[in-house]
Amino acid sequence: MMRVELEISRFESLLALASMMTVLLGAPVVRAQSFLGEESVAPAPSKYRTVEGLAADEIVERMIERNRLRDEHLQSYSAIRTYEIQDSRGQVSAKAIVRVDYHAPGTKTFQKLSEDGSWEIRKLVFDRLLEGEEETSSSQERSETAITGKNYSFTVGGVANLGANHCYVIEAKPKRKDKYLFEGELWIDAQDFGIVRISGHPAARLSFWINHTNFVREYQKLDDFWLPYRDETIVDVKAHGTKIFRIEHQQYVIHAANNLADPVAGLVPHN
Repeated sequence: MMRVELEISRFESLLALASMMTVLLGAPVVRAQSFLGEESVAPAPSKYRTVEGLAADEIVERMIERNRLRDEHLQSYSAIRTYEIQDSRGQVSAKAIVRVDYHAPGTKTFQKLSEDGSWEIRKLVFDRLLEGEEETSSSQERSETAITGKNYSFTVGGVANLGANHCYVIEAKPKRKDKYLFEGELWIDAQDFGIVRISGHPAARLSFWINHTNFVREYQKLDDFWLPYRDETIVDVKAHGTKIFRIEHQQYVIHAANNLADPVAGLVPHN
């Protein structure tokens, strides 16, 4: 009987993990330890404003406006993603390599190129995650989870460098307990107001089987566009321990209507 209960919990845990990842990866940025060489955060001189006099809401509004302009210029892109789940000892349970194609204004399609490891994880986590992201990419409910003042309260937490990017660190607190929202930090580039990093945890418990969840999503700037670089989610699952879910985003090919800095259109490959 105990074995049967453990097997049931295993399947339910996998389904919960898939649902959780769909939530975390699907949270749009209004129509979007550290891997990038994080430095310690310097506290803001005021809880509400930067040294330039910008309040958190003003920084987020500039981020939203810059994202809107980028969206208007981005026609499509393709990329190769590597999905991987491992345990706390570093043993890989499952892996999949997937091609993603994005077409404006919000359509994503996926093609699985290869996969290996646990059939259960590949079907119950990877496949459900891809299906969920494909659905939410064009969902009318995107505004309900977008990183905007409608869903979050923002305060300035300080400034910090991530690699070559000097960032404002903005603390985001959800305005309601909702599993489709998160509580954490936004690292926003101080020059062009693109999001460099998001970190935090879901605003509400996602499942009985999941004790704790923490995630980091990092972006890379390719030409004028900030696109996903790496996702890492650490999940404490009841009866099954810690699981680490990573997604690497590589080999982008971007098709822009025109460059924000240079009006010449083009197809630009990136490794």
